[in-house]
Amino acid sequence: MEYLKKVDLYQYTINELRPFEGELLKQIKDFYRIGLTWTSNALEGNSLTESETKVLIEDGLTVGGKPLRDMFEAVGHAKAYDYMFTLLENNDIKEIDILYLHKLFYQNIEEDFAGKYRDIPVFISGSNYPVTKVEDIQNEIKKLCKWIKKDRKKYHPVEFAALLHKKFVFIHPYKDGNGRVARLLMNTALIQDGYLPAIIPPILRSEYISFLEKAHEDDRAFINFIVERELESQKDFLRLLHVPLPKG
Repeated sequence: MEYLKKVDLYQYTINELRPFEGELLKQIKDFYRIGLTWTSNALEGNSLTESETKVLIEDGLTVGGKPLRDMFEAVGHAKAYDYMFTLLENNDIKEIDILYLHKLFYQNIEEDFAGKYRDIPVFISGSNYPVTKVEDIQNEIKKLCKWIKKDRKKYHPVEFAALLHKKFVFIHPYKDGNGRVARLLMNTALIQDGYLPAIIPPILRSEYISFLEKAHEDDRAFINFIVERELESQKDFLRLLHVPLPKG
């Protein structure tokens, strides 16, 4: 895969800049905290702008005229983002982590459903494929966690992250928030392996949804899409640090 070769080249350049420490590390985390929170929520219809998300998360200032739920989603996602970094040392993702990411994101929206698998059937609007039945959710999540532990090293880290996203979304274990938790899991896997978070801007929503739908039959296009998003994150990161982009 041509894009994976480029990702490896850019990753080598980024690794040469390590370690990231002190104020620089804080700035990097804060940058992606805002970027991921805004984009992930915007993909699901949240009305906050990037600047409004920043003011809310960093300064604690509410945004006038915006739905309360939109603000709860931003604050909750930021908390879930912070939790990702507590999983850096593990190089594993457990069921308890999957549940807790959802709880952090969803606890101020519908507390009774936060961090709990759905007990009602759902379907994805616009999709031709069913999601996992209620009675099979826990077993499918356990199978996913076994796959993470057993097969992770069989894939390139970015390819693995994309597959993790796909597998989780197809299970669709929660009443709401599945897409956001899928992207959090994907990025948890990426940062555990030393990669940057992959940001999916709302302008690419149609392509993103289309590739996910096609991934039921063939996931190559979706994997390529995520690899491209990782590559763009790497480029943006190097530009922020005023580092020349590698040639090749």
